Amino acid sequence: MSTHDKHREDLVDTPSRFPLREVILFTLLLVAILGVYAMMGAAYSTRMLVEAACYAILALGLTIQWGYAGQFNAGVMGFVALGGFCAMFFSVPVNDAFWGTELPGELARVLLYGAAAALVVFGATRLDRLGVPRTLRTVIAVVLGVVLYLVVISLLREVTDEIQSRAGFVGGLGLPAWTGWIVGGALAGVVGYFIGHICLGLRSDYLAIATLGIAEIIKAFLKNSDWLTRGTATVSPLPWPTPGPAELGFTLSRAIYLSVTAAIIAVIFFLLHRAYHAPWGRMIRAIRDNETSAAAMGKDINRRRLEIFVLGCILIGIGGGALTTFNSLFDPQGYLPLNHTFLVLVMVILGGPGNNLGTIFGAVAVYIIWIMSEPLALFLMQLAVSIGEGAFGWDAPSNMDSRALQARVFVIGLLITLVLRFAPKGLLPEKVKHHG
Repeated sequence: MSTHDKHREDLVDTPSRFPLREVILFTLLLVAILGVYAMMGAAYSTRMLVEAACYAILALGLTIQWGYAGQFNAGVMGFVALGGFCAMFFSVPVNDAFWGTELPGELARVLLYGAAAALVVFGATRLDRLGVPRTLRTVIAVVLGVVLYLVVISLLREVTDEIQSRAGFVGGLGLPAWTGWIVGGALAGVVGYFIGHICLGLRSDYLAIATLGIAEIIKAFLKNSDWLTRGTATVSPLPWPTPGPAELGFTLSRAIYLSVTAAIIAVIFFLLHRAYHAPWGRMIRAIRDNETSAAAMGKDINRRRLEIFVLGCILIGIGGGALTTFNSLFDPQGYLPLNHTFLVLVMVILGGPGNNLGTIFGAVAVYIIWIMSEPLALFLMQLAVSIGEGAFGWDAPSNMDSRALQARVFVIGLLITLVLRFAPKGLLPEKVKHHG
């Protein structure tokens, strides 16, 4: 009998059970959604569901990093911003004031200089192979890097200033929005590859610090690159890949967009489910649970961890593109750690890290709580003020709207505290088959 057959016989067969918990939780979620529709109307509620679906894509990207491989990505915001940038750049109409001049050629020339400078610095880091002492090699590489960076950035600044003064910004490519989603996922994956290649061999806290820092660098770059993104001036409106509100009205157009995001989630869920139960998924979980044993069995730990990190970044980039396109606005300042990192972490924690179905549930449930906390808090405040004015002569505060907005942070903080206390593995924990 082969080793593979023996391994399959060692699996403990557990009888299938009726998914009572899943049915109850999703029934309660459906009731909550119907309640929101009854209170807020179809247009508002459909918009909420579309945004929740986009966040579900982000959460699925994070759950395979954290739940499958135990990688703590604290820079989700940066990969969301990359996806949003690509969605904007590929879908915005072509700017003839830029493309109809010599400026594209000058910009390409400077970018080629930058690529050549990077190759020179990379070559300097390999001088030790020619017999150059490592200390001298490091000094040469650092000096070359600083000098070439100053030269290239000076040339780039001259070109970008000219672009801003004559064309405003480079504009877009005028392609369908979904092409930006795909490229955004690819770009997020490339950035994730370089981060993971450097940091995945270190401890998990170093990965968290690195991803957090990279996210802030990406945001700062997009915010200050007026020639590329218009910076704080924002870019809008962004075209949809589906008919927009002008053609079909708010409710129907948002419902069609919701069907697109739901289809994306279904495809991702199917592929992740197959991968999770395949040998590749078992190997990833083995590395997560006992890295030493997995390495002793000949598994390439760093390569597999890099694969899962890049895959998660790709999904986050796609979700970021879909979310930015739906909002029809690209604003680099609008990417916030609270909204685009912490909130996604709460979704994964609530649903259950490593459980794809639980992650989708957590994304929709947490986003409903996040959105509805403000109107409910405002209602309770107004009720308290009306009672206080009649019974005690209270004066109504003038900033109840902003206070109600801040109630969302309190509610999410309370929610995550309760979940960590009473359901630390999430409401739908990961189901793991045990081996005999």
